[in-house]
Amino acid sequence: MCDAYRIRVSILAVSLVSMTPRQPDHAGEEPVRRGRGRPRDPRTDTKIIEAAAELMRTRGFEKMTVDDVAAAAGVGKATVYRRWPSKEDLAVAAMERLYSAEFPATDTGSVRGDLTQMFRSVLGFVGSPEGYAYLKMSIAESVRDDRIAALYRAATEQSEVEGRKIYLRGIDRGELRPDIDVTACVQWLGGLVVMRAVTNRPMPTLDDVDGLVEQTLRGIVAE
Repeated sequence: MCDAYRIRVSILAVSLVSMTPRQPDHAGEEPVRRGRGRPRDPRTDTKIIEAAAELMRTRGFEKMTVDDVAAAAGVGKATVYRRWPSKEDLAVAAMERLYSAEFPATDTGSVRGDLTQMFRSVLGFVGSPEGYAYLKMSIAESVRDDRIAALYRAATEQSEVEGRKIYLRGIDRGELRPDIDVTACVQWLGGLVVMRAVTNRPMPTLDDVDGLVEQTLRGIVAE
């Protein structure tokens, strides 16, 4: 009986071993490398950002949707989210693109030339119906919602970085005093146009550029 029992146990063990799948022997083989997928196409990024910037300019953050951005860029919504995980991230990137396109900090070789170019860009933008509407809309959204205000502030601060370069170059070239308040210099024209927008007063025009640049550089003290 004991011999019969041992035989049955041996048969069961052999059966279990035969049912266990064998692992392939990879000894000496090179590991299989998985592909990393297609590289990102920078043209797609550009299309998405340009579409988002246009929608931000015409609708503002609140009425811009990722679905509309994707449709305008001709891509799927998942493609947008792979690059910018939230609508807020996309909005900041779009505003930075909008500001860099509308207000380029050109190096003309002199601080007067740089400011003239920058002031012309700013006043040309806010003097257009689309630019003026965007300015009013961004102010209204910022006042209504602190979260949206933070987005506009983040994009504006990045734009100010470029504006600061104009004054810092002027200091380096000896055209400006080294003790000037660079932040105030960068912000004063923006403060002027925002105040005009809030109070519904006429914006400075391109005809005012030379006078505003002169006032920026010379101040208001009689010489």
